[in-house]
Amino acid sequence: VRAQGDTYQVVADVSQFEPPDIVVTTSNCHVVIQAEKVAEDGTICDTFTHKCQLPEDTDPLSVSCTLTETGTLVITVRRR
Repeated sequence: VRAQGDTYQVVADVSQFEPPDIVVTTSNCHVVIQAEKVAEDGTICDTFTHKCQLPEDTDPLSVSCTLTETGTLVITVRRR
């Protein structure tokens, strides 16, 4: 988690996954990134999980995500 002005950012490289494979959730000042790649036969061939605790001065209702063209997921949270 890094501070950027009046926001915090969490950055993750998820370039090996397609956008529908990526799920971001928040709960109790934590952000969780989960991704799964499913092979054609239905088996899971790749997974990614990252969990981080947000600083206490964040606004939990302000979480937003952006996926860049290069596969970098940027999660932004406003500071109070």
